[in-house]
Amino acid sequence: MVSKAQIKHVAELARLSFSDEELDHFTEQFDNIIDMVEQLNSVDTTDVPVMTQVTDLVNVLRDDVAQKPTPRAELMENVPESADGLIKVPAIMEKED
Repeated sequence: MVSKAQIKHVAELARLSFSDEELDHFTEQFDNIIDMVEQLNSVDTTDVPVMTQVTDLVNVLRDDVAQKPTPRAELMENVPESADGLIKVPAIMEKED
């Protein structure tokens, strides 16, 4: 069983703040989740083959074929603003003096 103090501790680590009612609710939910996992752990799977996927689906991918790249000049025609052959974008950080 998970204690209310443990739930509060994890919430504080995640920088979350909950009321006492919310902590009670989450403690109960977490206990239910742990009970479900314990039920799954108690299932006998000795004769069940190990699986990584439950369906027989297989990814169908195309062959990777090298293609000639688009010329840089042609790509730069679609750029709103450029400088010295590079794409110019708005600054996201300010310079420090």
